[in-house]
Amino acid sequence: MTYTIDETAKPALETFQRFDVDTQLALLWFGYLDLKDKLTPAPPQSVEAPGKAVFERIENLSSQEQLQAQRDIINGAATEISRGYNALSPNAKLEVWLLLAQGMEKGTVIQVPSDYKLPAETDKFTAMIQKLEFEQRINFMLNAVQAMG
Repeated sequence: MTYTIDETAKPALETFQRFDVDTQLALLWFGYLDLKDKLTPAPPQSVEAPGKAVFERIENLSSQEQLQAQRDIINGAATEISRGYNALSPNAKLEVWLLLAQGMEKGTVIQVPSDYKLPAETDKFTAMIQKLEFEQRINFMLNAVQAMG
């Protein structure tokens, strides 16, 4: 299934894609924190099982390997985990990132350092995202994770 980007979210997506991989990872984390209270509790089984399988492969790695696996997905590296990720539907890809964020909260996935500060150049991006409605933010996230790999 292909998602079309909401035109109001397109500038944010283009800006997001210009950031380096570690900034993108941090923005995904902060995006999760922004949306988590509004997310529905469980995705359909058709999304949850494949997304969870990729997540579990990442979760079972060492902390540094977890970080590298996430970087590899964003960079489109030809790894086994990236290939598994690329085979997922957009919703299942989003599920992987939501599960990774939840794993970060639980401490089972490498976390963004507590003293991490987003680069100043992300201020404009953050302002764009804050102007979007919830559904537009979800649309942005779906398109961002679909474009990875």
